[in-house]
Amino acid sequence: MEKREHPLSGDTKSPVREIDLVRVRYIDADGIGHLVRLEEASDVPFENGRMVRGIPSYRDQGHMPGQYWVAKWGDFVDYESVLESKWLTLLDFDPQVTAFVTQPLEFDAIDARGTWRHTPDVFARRGDGSVLLLDVKNSEQRNEPKVRLQEERTHRTCQRLGWDYAMVSEPSAQRWVNIDLLSSARRPLHLGSELVPRLLELARKPVAIGELMRFMEFPDLARGVLYHLMWHRRIVTDLDRALRETTLVKTVSEVRA
Repeated sequence: MEKREHPLSGDTKSPVREIDLVRVRYIDADGIGHLVRLEEASDVPFENGRMVRGIPSYRDQGHMPGQYWVAKWGDFVDYESVLESKWLTLLDFDPQVTAFVTQPLEFDAIDARGTWRHTPDVFARRGDGSVLLLDVKNSEQRNEPKVRLQEERTHRTCQRLGWDYAMVSEPSAQRWVNIDLLSSARRPLHLGSELVPRLLELARKPVAIGELMRFMEFPDLARGVLYHLMWHRRIVTDLDRALRETTLVKTVSEVRA
């Protein structure tokens, strides 16, 4: 068998024998539980399944679980913490992501250091069929030995599946502030929908947000409609910079031209 060094052992010269047996536990869309070999898991549509474990909610638990309303398909997804809800918002905004589910599966495994189990936080499917698996972890815990070991084991397992994996903490501050603002307007438009053609026409060429609002009869209402169009990427700007009245926005057709 292949031998390799353990990156967390502190001994860079003493290889450990490779033992890497992984099974995957999941619940399908009909509520039926499955336990399969890792090699069988790569083709499972986990995004269509149910959560493999419930999210507890009790007094003084230290984090706030809840439900996030997903604009992509108009339904709720459970989350375990406010930090996790931020990453669900970012996935909802990401045009490459078509579906995601929380608590999607459990790895039940044994390696050279012993047995382990782990339920990743989020499974996301992209439009090209590829997968992104996320663990959401408070930055203060990232350097704990058990967390680093979990990250390494999960990363190695995802490599075997051909999936992308990341352990994430707080997202980029400015980008998050902007996307969080736009997310407030992600739901379907009712009031103000008649302003959409006008805003799209005025933003065919780059225009400052403040200038755009001066063209509108009801600027407060129009601003909400503008944010809705920006959330759905019909009007775009650089979201890594603060949104100000001087921020230039333009229709997506102008960006692609």
